[in-house]
Amino acid sequence: MTAGVKLAVEAWAPEYGSSMGSMGDPATSAASAAAVDVGVEVDARDWTPRRPTGEPAADVLFVDGVQRVDAQVWITDDRGTRLGHAASYAAGTVRCNGSAAVEACEVRRSLIAPAGSPALVTRAATYAPAAVASDDPDALRSGLQERRRKLEIAVAGGGLDADLVVVDGPLSGRGEIANAVGYVKTHHVSYLPPLLADVVPQLGPGERTPLFLTQTQFSRYAWYLRLPYGEGHPWAGVVRGEASGDLSLDEAVRLADLASASLPRFASQPHKDGRAPQNLYPIAGLERHLKRMLGDPAFLYRQLRAAVA
Repeated sequence: MTAGVKLAVEAWAPEYGSSMGSMGDPATSAASAAAVDVGVEVDARDWTPRRPTGEPAADVLFVDGVQRVDAQVWITDDRGTRLGHAASYAAGTVRCNGSAAVEACEVRRSLIAPAGSPALVTRAATYAPAAVASDDPDALRSGLQERRRKLEIAVAGGGLDADLVVVDGPLSGRGEIANAVGYVKTHHVSYLPPLLADVVPQLGPGERTPLFLTQTQFSRYAWYLRLPYGEGHPWAGVVRGEASGDLSLDEAVRLADLASASLPRFASQPHKDGRAPQNLYPIAGLERHLKRMLGDPAFLYRQLRAAVA
């Protein structure tokens, strides 16, 4: 090995990309376009790792959703030919309170397409029309994500008694869920200035950064947390938590501490999960269950082909 060169092997399996997304070195990567206030919990000069002192949540509800495009559909009428996506999506919850149990799970199928498109009826399922503004691929993708997030909110409504609700992914559009935090496994941009980003590698398992507030189309509190079993580069095992910007600062700090005390016990280990430790065991199990509920994609594709023949 060349002198002065240090190598690290990431725990994530290569087929999942990297936990760092396209960031590379967080200290030198492109900054997020979001406005960021790093002084909401402590002054920037006092940024150091913080360890929660409270007990873990006794009752944690995990919320996740999956989506899949079963087929691209071309819709031709007197307005011309437009593209749509025949898509399946599902959302569900798993409650952990001494044991783990899958609770509410629902599947939906939609024809994501410009307004005026009909329902697509097959022998296996009906794809209800779901209007988007155009047939641009980004608009179709956004329309599917919007429907999946609405379904996640609906199924999470049954868990309002949970001490902590963990929503897999950014909290965007789901901030109204009581006691909810967003759980972000991968990092694509840097939210912190280099001097404060240097605090993240100093985190021990179960420690978090102070809160900072970010604002794009919506405001949210955020923090970084290191899980156990992370090995390799300085950000190994680091996840980002989010809480609604509509909360009081005290409530956001309470949720950040509660999540930081609770989530490490659900961290996966590299010999069991290709996305360890960030892919928490309850979320991984729920994701597998939801994908099974979507049905066989090859069978649904054949039925879609037959319905439009």
